[in-house]
Amino acid sequence: MSKALRTMIIVLITFIIALSFFIYNLSPPSTEDEMWKKVFTIKMSVTFKNENNEGEIWNFTREDRAIALFMNSTWQTVYLINCSHHIEAFEIDGDGNPIAILRFPRLWIAPEENLSYWAEYKIVMKPRIMPEISEDMSGVLDDISDNLKDSFCGIEGPWQTEDPELIQLARSIVVNETRVLTMIKLFVAWIDFNIRYPSVPHEVPLYPNETFKDGYGDCDDKANLLITLCRICGIPAFLQIGCIYLPQKSSEISYYWNGHMVDTLIRIGWHGWAIVYVPPWGWLPVDLTYAYGLGQDPLNAIRTSAVISNPTVQFINITYSDYVALSRDLRSFLITHNFYISECDEMIERAAIQENILVEWPRLHLRMSDAEKAFHFLTRLEALAAIFRLYYGEGL
Repeated sequence: MSKALRTMIIVLITFIIALSFFIYNLSPPSTEDEMWKKVFTIKMSVTFKNENNEGEIWNFTREDRAIALFMNSTWQTVYLINCSHHIEAFEIDGDGNPIAILRFPRLWIAPEENLSYWAEYKIVMKPRIMPEISEDMSGVLDDISDNLKDSFCGIEGPWQTEDPELIQLARSIVVNETRVLTMIKLFVAWIDFNIRYPSVPHEVPLYPNETFKDGYGDCDDKANLLITLCRICGIPAFLQIGCIYLPQKSSEISYYWNGHMVDTLIRIGWHGWAIVYVPPWGWLPVDLTYAYGLGQDPLNAIRTSAVISNPTVQFINITYSDYVALSRDLRSFLITHNFYISECDEMIERAAIQENILVEWPRLHLRMSDAEKAFHFLTRLEALAAIFRLYYGEGL
């Protein structure tokens, strides 16, 4: 399983952040835009450890060697500035995210052996201003193209759009409403009132019908319920994952799955939110747990979402993967075979300085000597750019 999907699991079971928000000034700059850019570095490290006492080998998959390359958008530019191993290939994963495949010294470890890798990124973040939204200006369901509905309204990944109880729930909430922004407002209000945040993190992610029946869920559990309700009604939606800069969070170590998954976070918190298509504005973030003021106005889930009101780096999109099933499979795999994974993520804010850049995605700077690999990569950029435009739209 790739670092991106393992991070998705960590999001599910670790997102308990204090109610104090580290709000940054997001008003339009009066000086040059460059003066308002924030520069961060993120270092991610992973260690695989084989503690099997029956002589079983841990064979690594291609996904085990994959590192995410974040995403470039109008809001952020991300560079891979260093990594522990040579890069074997650049690819797009099943959800449309750019990844790199590392070349491990060997593709397995024996009992009592371990293998580690790390990657370091530079992120340049720009001011993020949301468009003015209002229910009066909202488009209706018929304003959404069939192409978008076909791509982002189906029964994909964890979104149970054919579940009878969820279908009934969606219809009972919106009744005959067709204004898309108003429908989202109604969904957010219902989830905020009826789905509580768990006091103790659950061990595995929940499907939307489980969140609905149990009456509780964390950041992406709630987001996935919203995404499912939107898709049922013909509103395109998917899940986005990112990391929030938390300068007062020095270090936090968490143990999961009987200690088989260990996660250390330093000045960083992982978070998940919905991305929903709302005409005429396009793709908008909808945040059900980190946004504030939902009781006063449910549309604050958009206006004060973490990706808008906090220094938040967009990491990956989940558009097709059933990561709920994948995470449960990973838990079973690690415990059954007595394998262990330790991860450490650290985020640092710093001044804007020049770097010896390895990769800026999808724009490219190289310090690699393999010209053939560079040429192969360059021939794919035009296709990748089309994918990014499809997923991110204007403003994202």
